[in-house]
Amino acid sequence: MLAFDFGLRRLGVATANLHTRTATPLTTLDVGRDVPWPKIDALIEEWAPGVLVVGMPQGSDGAERLAGRVRSFVAALHERYGVGIETVDETLTSAAAAAELREGRRAGALRRRVRKDSVDRYAACHIAEQWLAERADGA
Repeated sequence: MLAFDFGLRRLGVATANLHTRTATPLTTLDVGRDVPWPKIDALIEEWAPGVLVVGMPQGSDGAERLAGRVRSFVAALHERYGVGIETVDETLTSAAAAAELREGRRAGALRRRVRKDSVDRYAACHIAEQWLAERADGA
């Protein structure tokens, strides 16, 4: 499984293992003017995921504007790869990721300051973990 934290500037990506029920931050891709499809193609080919999970913004007006872009991204993923796609509420995943990274730096596990691209891939990891938890709750 691959999870995506879609943003207008960056796309955080994480992978998750359904058997071990663990998620790992993978990479952050620059979005720029368009979605970096060649890089996503390479990730899909390398990881061969059975499902793609995308964080869907909920709540405020700003989130609704971004949600439209995320829905377009989800539709394009489905059309391009033909695999199952699910969405989860991404509310607070970036804040949780930033807090986790700051704590890692405070504890000495990280040597340099927390960068936005790190936050994005860790947010994707939180999205994957949330999806795994929801599957466990529903099982």
